[in-house]
Amino acid sequence: MGSQELAARWADALDGVVAPTLTRSQIETLLTGLCEELLGALRGTSGIESARLAAASLVAANYRDEVAVSRSIAVICRDMVADLCPDPGQPGCAEVRDRAVTVAGEFAAGFTAALRTAALAEQETTLTAALAAVREEQAQRQLSEARFAAIFAGASVGIGTIDARTGRVRDVNAAFAEMLGVPTTAIVGQSVAAVLGSDNIGEAYGQFQQLLAGELDRFRMETSLTRQDGHHSDIDLSMSVVRDTGGSVRFLIGVAVDITERKALADRLWHDAHHDDLTGLANRLLFFDRLTRSRPPIGLCYLDLDGFKEINDDYGHTIGDRVLRVVAERLGTAAGPDGLAARIGGDEFIVLIEQCADEEQLVTVSGRLLAALAEPVAVGDRSITVGASIGTALVSQYPDAVDDLMHAVDTAMYRDKSARHRPGGRSRQHQ
Repeated sequence: MGSQELAARWADALDGVVAPTLTRSQIETLLTGLCEELLGALRGTSGIESARLAAASLVAANYRDEVAVSRSIAVICRDMVADLCPDPGQPGCAEVRDRAVTVAGEFAAGFTAALRTAALAEQETTLTAALAAVREEQAQRQLSEARFAAIFAGASVGIGTIDARTGRVRDVNAAFAEMLGVPTTAIVGQSVAAVLGSDNIGEAYGQFQQLLAGELDRFRMETSLTRQDGHHSDIDLSMSVVRDTGGSVRFLIGVAVDITERKALADRLWHDAHHDDLTGLANRLLFFDRLTRSRPPIGLCYLDLDGFKEINDDYGHTIGDRVLRVVAERLGTAAGPDGLAARIGGDEFIVLIEQCADEEQLVTVSGRLLAALAEPVAVGDRSITVGASIGTALVSQYPDAVDDLMHAVDTAMYRDKSARHRPGGRSRQHQ
């Protein structure tokens, strides 16, 4: 076909887009040179930057409407590829088509950059119109097939467009459909509430309506989705308004990112930071966080294992660790659904009871905890008896300092240690 014929087709495609500063003959001369550079990029014999330079040349010739981008990309991806590969099955054509996607993306990016540069040199009214054209061009570029392939191929980013008049989805990419676990055809034409679920969009529905009305430019939300196959996903969704040069809302763009793995990692990191790595119980950090957030009355049971050093000395730390894990499991079960069991030291444990009703409930819980440790711990062929001292405190009014509260419970526990030889020796403190 040759560069001149391609340039003529390109000029025909651009005809009527704007009023250029050049004559038809001058336009074809310009486009012939650009075609030669772009064909070189498609062949791989010249750099990809030629696509950006070609776009800048169009802007300099007063082609500043987004339609010029979409029609130029069509010439690149259709006519130029066909010129180089009249037989799509011939060797090397797959590489040419792949390069065409990249060339089209660079062309669109170059057009955007050139528009920005030109806009800075114009008067205020021209600047406003040019920036609107940039935004318009960017939206069209995101909707183009070439731009999708260039930017989002293989990524977990979903994109959908929403009709501003009806509030219904008019197009989505494959990544979005994959997040929802349904084909794209099942999404197009649906309302946003139907796609995401009315419960998920509920809190943001007012903002969504403001977007449609043009009262808001953008909003962002995190939501959870349950796909048809039962798979649960966490989605970070942002929606933005795309306006025409007059400021009216043309459509909405939604961008969704699957953050399921990121949230799962954050949850694991939080769990690891707030739980004892040996026993799995809450650690000091989580215990004190819950303690400072709890409202009186609060019940506390502070346990210290008796003779645990001797267990480590007699059987070794491996056996000692297994004993601690069994003890922790028993205490967690005995604490019940209303109690938080935590390991706050080597052989020291504490149970927090939120909204502890009275002394009687505290006595009941402390009795359960001691009973849970009464049965020997079986480790292999060994049967190891684990004793414990316990101090309790019923807090009806929160103290000024947490240290004061912990000191009171600690004192009660050590009183219990010294009173264990006396009948009924169990110490309690009240705050």
